[in-house]
Amino acid sequence: MPHQAVKVRLYPTIEQEEILLQHFGCARWWWNYALRLCIDTYLATGKGLTRVALNQYLPKLKKEQETQWLSECYSQVLQATTLNLVTAYKNFFEGRAKYPRFKCKKNRQSIQYPQKVQVVDDCLKFPGRVGLIKAKLHRPIQGIIKTVTISMTPCGRYFASVLSEIEGDKPSPSTEGKTAGIDLGLKDFAIVHDGVKTSKYDHPKHLAKHERNLARKQAKLARKVKGSISRNKARKLVARVYERVSNVRQDYLHKLSRKLVDDNQVIVVENLHVLGMVGNHKLAKAISDVGWGMFVNFLHYKLDKEGKVLVEIDRWFPSSKLCSKCHYQVDSMPLDVRQWTCPSCGTHHDRDGNAAINIRAEGIRILSVSGTGTAADGGDFRPMRGRKSKLRHSPVKSEARDVPDRVITG
Repeated sequence: MPHQAVKVRLYPTIEQEEILLQHFGCARWWWNYALRLCIDTYLATGKGLTRVALNQYLPKLKKEQETQWLSECYSQVLQATTLNLVTAYKNFFEGRAKYPRFKCKKNRQSIQYPQKVQVVDDCLKFPGRVGLIKAKLHRPIQGIIKTVTISMTPCGRYFASVLSEIEGDKPSPSTEGKTAGIDLGLKDFAIVHDGVKTSKYDHPKHLAKHERNLARKQAKLARKVKGSISRNKARKLVARVYERVSNVRQDYLHKLSRKLVDDNQVIVVENLHVLGMVGNHKLAKAISDVGWGMFVNFLHYKLDKEGKVLVEIDRWFPSSKLCSKCHYQVDSMPLDVRQWTCPSCGTHHDRDGNAAINIRAEGIRILSVSGTGTAADGGDFRPMRGRKSKLRHSPVKSEARDVPDRVITG
């Protein structure tokens, strides 16, 4: 059955905030303790700890005088923390994430309730001492609630991510329809070619609009005494500016991805190596602000939900160096060259528009080779150049039953 996640804003009372802060602290302490236990056990024995073995430490810790306060936290919250640690190790060894890190009090805090959460009117009812918390349910929560993750942002706002299981089958992917190629850039955020026309979408430069306000808040923070109450208040003001930038960025990417998904059946993008690109100190801030990876993820889950297809071509495919008319490839194309003329056929190209056309044609070629069929509107297949491209794979499964109990450290 398909799953759906809805993120809602929570408005806990002062008493509920105290309970949640206590739960955050218990879960954070247990994560750090279990992580250190896994590392020490591996260094001493060369073996790891299972999920069951980690959970067996909890009753012992709750009876010890120094850690009796763990018993005040809802038991399944701590067990969910163990499961998340196991999942973090699995993602590390399968190459999807870095090695698990110790958690800090100043960063985003979260706890997870694996069951027994209910929707009551305009509130969410949690088991244990938390009880009913007022929530902004901006859309109905459908299906059976599986897990709920409560999080607190660095500026002190509370949210709940409700994961529910919906009845019905997931639509099977189909490539019968309109195909669009997207070239992502910095001058223009996205250049889209759908086989008929090329459209450009501006880069809003979200961070640049708030840089003056951010610099002012950061200067005030720098003048505060470390460890003081006033410094903590100033830190929350800086975090609020960053959160505002993040919200504006996500709003823009959600709206643009929704428009493109509604207009097309197949979308083709480049598999960009963003982590390597931010190594360029001259472009690092602009690349981090633009949110290419987030945009591709938004496209992926929206297309997947509607039975549409996302194709990622290889990052080494020379989309900007190829002439979309005669397929001639030039030797080099510096970033400052925005217009160029093909020396073979004489066609004058806009750099980004030509790249979008080549990306779309390469995506159509991949679909034809993979046996999934071609788009209904057809298009010219171009000869294969660059390295091997691929269809977008599904994200990591989130069900608990897919996570092994064995934890290996190293």
